[in-house]
Amino acid sequence: MNPLVTASYQPGYIIISYLVSVIGALLALTAASRIRRRDGIDLGNTVAAGVALGGIGVWSMHFIGMFALKLDVASSYSLVETLVSLVAAIVASAMALGFVAKSPTTGRLLGAGALLGLGVVVMHYLGMFGMKIGGYIRWDYGIVLLSGVLAIAAATAALWLAFNTSSLGMRGAAALVMGIAVCAMHYTGMHAAEFVCTVEDRGAFPQGFGYMNLVDLPNVVAMAALGMAALIFVHQVCQTPEEEDQPYARATSY
Repeated sequence: MNPLVTASYQPGYIIISYLVSVIGALLALTAASRIRRRDGIDLGNTVAAGVALGGIGVWSMHFIGMFALKLDVASSYSLVETLVSLVAAIVASAMALGFVAKSPTTGRLLGAGALLGLGVVVMHYLGMFGMKIGGYIRWDYGIVLLSGVLAIAAATAALWLAFNTSSLGMRGAAALVMGIAVCAMHYTGMHAAEFVCTVEDRGAFPQGFGYMNLVDLPNVVAMAALGMAALIFVHQVCQTPEEEDQPYARATSY
């Protein structure tokens, strides 16, 4: 028996994963444009931006990307690692966006780009740790490192675009770049993974506490993404007039 697992990708789901990432990023940047206020930082918009970028743009994209992956071995996902990776993505995204919005200087931009990029990396590999197969994953750590560098560089560029202007067009461009950042990291990181099977029955789903199999994954991700999007929409619509139109100022210290 050949222990190596054959892997391929479904292009349609790759495209969907990118579009979801861009939508999450655009929602995040819309909320982020309202983070900075005359009296400080708006916590509600900071959380909304973190949920949009981390929860939809990063976490949902990751698991759609995992559904795009076709293996000749059955896989399950541990809900514990899956949920922890969601929290990590949201927290890192909220902290990065809030940090830059407070004062969009070059130093803060670079620091936030590193934080956001590392947040994407942590979410990805936590999510991969939660993937269970009848075997194990062997990693190419050189490519793992490259995936981290790509994530940080692209995240920094996207934040620069986002906070160097308040125009809708540039905000959309920033969302496109953020989508590239997330997807580049994800699919580069996946290239670093070699799946090794150690069981006879490749079609048997791994069983354990809190495990869900691959068949249930799209429903869980779709429900989570729609729920997060609904919460963000309600928050943005229900803001008071005083909270609505206070976009971050164009950075002048670059």
